[in-house]
Amino acid sequence: MTLTAKAFQRWLQGVAPDASTADICRVSGIKRTTLAQQLVRGKISVGTVVSISRAYNLNPVTALAGFDAYSVLAGPPQAPTSSELVSQISTADLLRAVLARPAMDPPGRRGAPPFVLSPAPHATSVKNWVDAIDDGEVRHRVSAATGVAPQNYSAQLTANRLSPELAVATALAAGVAPASGLVATGVITEEEAGWPPDARQAALDSMSDGELTTLAGDRLQALGKTLRRQEQDQAQTEKIWENLG
Repeated sequence: MTLTAKAFQRWLQGVAPDASTADICRVSGIKRTTLAQQLVRGKISVGTVVSISRAYNLNPVTALAGFDAYSVLAGPPQAPTSSELVSQISTADLLRAVLARPAMDPPGRRGAPPFVLSPAPHATSVKNWVDAIDDGEVRHRVSAATGVAPQNYSAQLTANRLSPELAVATALAAGVAPASGLVATGVITEEEAGWPPDARQAALDSMSDGELTTLAGDRLQALGKTLRRQEQDQAQTEKIWENLG
């Protein structure tokens, strides 16, 4: 959901009352043409507010909460669930964690050296997050609340993306922290959402060897399906070009 230009300008007046449009674009890294087009259309993107908030050392979640469309973000940060935290760990990091477990070490060898988790989001963070919070009915509740057709919602998940509006709506439908969806989609960082430091690592460490191995296996299976589909699409494209040539 975009934000109205009127609400944005009112917010901007409070953030940088003496700054010109050129000043704001320079410090935030937003192109002047981009901001001008959004103002002309009367629709400001969430990313614009996030970028300006960061430039002026404001928490983006707090800034967004000041707009009616994202007022559900107001209040103290809500802690993510353990499943959400693990969903924001990449498949590669899960595999490293599996190999680092003592149960996976050949006799006489030490465990793999510790490693730092790569930051969220990752290549399948959005779909993993939705899968982690879905009780089987979340997609239908989101569709009913937003009017987005289930097939269109699923198409976004397949592409590993969700608009900020749908990310927040999905969190509300699942009963989890609204800001978590913005982390999974890369709109805000873990720190900006109020996630405790090393929360993902702690959630990973709390998993048993069996849980971790099963999850890593599920991720690999999903990755295999995606790669096979891409290979089939590529082969089909090459065949079409051969026939045209």
